[in-house]
Order: sequence, then C-alpha cells, then structure tokens
Amino acid sequence: MARELWKGNEALAEAAIRAGVDAFFGYPITPQTELLEYMARRMPELGRTFLQAESEIGAINMVYGAACAGARAMTSSSSPGISLMQEGLSYIAGSEVPCVLVDIMRGGPGLGNIQPGQADYFQLTRSAGHGDFHPLVLAPATVQEAVDLMTISFDLAFQYRTIVIIAGDGALGQMMEPVTLPPMRPPRQERPAWALTGVDGRQPNIITSLYLDADELEQVNLRLQAKLARIAAAEQRWECYLTDDADFLVVAFGTVARIARTAVRTARAAGIRAGLFRPISLWPFPAPALDQLAARVKGVVVAEMNAGQMVEDVRLIVRGRAPVRFLGRTGGVIPLPDEIASELTHMARIDAHANGDRG
Repeated sequence: MARELWKGNEALAEAAIRAGVDAFFGYPITPQTELLEYMARRMPELGRTFLQAESEIGAINMVYGAACAGARAMTSSSSPGISLMQEGLSYIAGSEVPCVLVDIMRGGPGLGNIQPGQADYFQLTRSAGHGDFHPLVLAPATVQEAVDLMTISFDLAFQYRTIVIIAGDGALGQMMEPVTLPPMRPPRQERPAWALTGVDGRQPNIITSLYLDADELEQVNLRLQAKLARIAAAEQRWECYLTDDADFLVVAFGTVARIARTAVRTARAAGIRAGLFRPISLWPFPAPALDQLAARVKGVVVAEMNAGQMVEDVRLIVRGRAPVRFLGRTGGVIPLPDEIASELTHMARIDAHANGDRG
C-alpha cells in the first residue's frame, strides 16, 4: 500500500476509524485538538457517532455509556483533560467494559503549556483513577507506530474488557511523517454477549461498579487482579537498539526514545558501546527484558520529559546492579541528543576511572 504524509493526531483518528470505532466523545484541548476535529468531520460521513461533550468529564462518561452497550468507544485529550477523566476511567475499569483513550501529553503541572511532555507517566501507569487497577498503556515513538498501536488497541480492549491508552505527546501529535494506513474493517455484526441488552429480547445484563457488600467487592477485585496478571504476562512490548554488546544503556520512551537513538550512535562514534531500551508498553512495563540487560551493563541513563517518573520503575528493576543516572527536561523542553550523549560519556568516564583505580 502507498505511504501518505499524515499529521500524528489525524493519523491516530483515521487509524481508529479504520479499526472500527463506533463512537467518539471528546472535548478540544491543545495539542490534541486536530484528532477531535478530524473525527468531527469523518465520523458523520461514515454514519457513526461523534459528539463534542460539554467537558472532559462528560466525554468520559459518554464513553462509559456507549462501552456498556458494546460499542467501540473512544475519547482523546491532553494532560489536564485526562486528569478530569479519572473518576470515569475508574468506573469503566470497575465495570470491566472496553474503551480506548488517547493522551497527547503536554507540559505541566496545572495548565502548563501546549509543548510536549511526558509527566503523565504516573497518572497513566499507576492506575488512571482511584482503586486497584491498571489500564494497558502503549507509547508510540513514530506516527506509523501510533497508527499500528491504534489498530490493535480496540482488539486488546475487547479481548480483556479493559482500558487501553495510547500515550503520545505534543511532538508526536503535531509532527508529519509518511504512514501506511491499514484497510478499513467491516462493521461489527453483533454486540458482545456481556453488553447491555436493552429491548432486544435477550436476558437482561447488569453492568455496574457498585458492590456494597465487602466480600462481594473483594471477589470482584480478585477477578480484576487475575486479569491484570494475564495482561502483564502476555502484553509486554519493547524495542532494543544496539544492545547486544552494549556496556551502557539508555532507557527512554516515545519522542525521547527517537532522540536517544541519535545519542546512542553519537556515543558509539566516540568509542562508547551504548544501546537503547525502549518500553512500548508502559504498563505492563517490560521488566523481564530490562532485567536481563541490567545484569550485564555498566550503567543506565534514563531520559524523560519530566522530573523523574519512569526512572523509578527502572531503578526497581536494576536493583543497584549498575548506576542509574537521570536526565529530565520539563516545561515542554525536549532534550537534545548531545545532552543524552553527554550523560553516557560521563558515565563511561566514571566507570573507566573506577576500573583504573582497581587495576
């Protein structure tokens, strides 16, 4: 198929349409607004549902209702808007209905600015709402990968009856890259057996997250935790770049991982054997794969567009077997390749000095 030049936000929207999304509910917020605008035009053309809600709170609860009816429902927003959706996301998780959410992260905290950021890592991976649950979080690094992950996100959401989040950032949403789009899926013929039945003659279904009896709610939680364990075992995704002989490792995701690839090449040109480990699934985090690398490298640099969030997961996995340095830029500032390469050089010098002292 031919490749076409697409803006990230619009490519995500078209990929969702081709994946069979039935209903989109959202509210405009920069830097993801083009996704909503694209849906506003395309969904009615296809006879599907688009509705601009009165707020992000309204949007996520509309998604909840459509998901309960078995629709392929989704929304998108950026960091402050995701914060407003937290209660609704917890209801969706507790009710075990599928939905897809796109977060095009921006600088914060507060209103912050409209520049790229990655400071929603904790918000997305730790629960994305109150209670004991995790959404499945996928972090693309290119527009093509964003399309590919969006294509499978509805399958994952319905397979596990869970929330799937595409974690992008302002750079990914606004950049334009060549993309091969997937074919259009045919419309769904039947609603899932678990969906609300309405008046179609089936045995009535009840979907709720309210369980007033403590023992009953505990059983629900145990079932949810068992499902999360299955997801954690089966849905870890990652990419390794020049790690086979690496002495020093960069760990980065999304846009920063693209920059880190250049830094790794720069370090190797200077004689430092560096490699990149890129988690694609932020939850479940690909801990076993990183654990294997951490057992043999001399140092790890974690680069993020925040004040230090994924680095906590990396340190838990490395467990002190190698030093872990952190490079973070905040406020919408994107780190440069030379900054990451400089951290690798510093770490290599410390290691060489330590080895020289022992020798």
